[in-house]
Amino acid sequence: MDAKKVLDAKGLACPMPIVKTKKAMADLVAGEVLEIHATDKGAKNDLAAWAKSGGHELVKHEDEGEVLKFWIKKG
Repeated sequence: MDAKKVLDAKGLACPMPIVKTKKAMADLVAGEVLEIHATDKGAKNDLAAWAKSGGHELVKHEDEGEVLKFWIKKG
């Protein structure tokens, strides 16, 4: 997946992964992809819900051991 920007949210607890994702998405234009790395298990549901409510698309999600990776396309 070709991401325009990578956000390291590892070690952050809710709601910080969402706060940092929102800030990072502001720097992107519609259609660009943000890759997020998080370790908070709640991020799976939180980021999916946040993306949907903000008009963005959760393109892909992967678990790599302790690290959860998400790719969100800006709407």
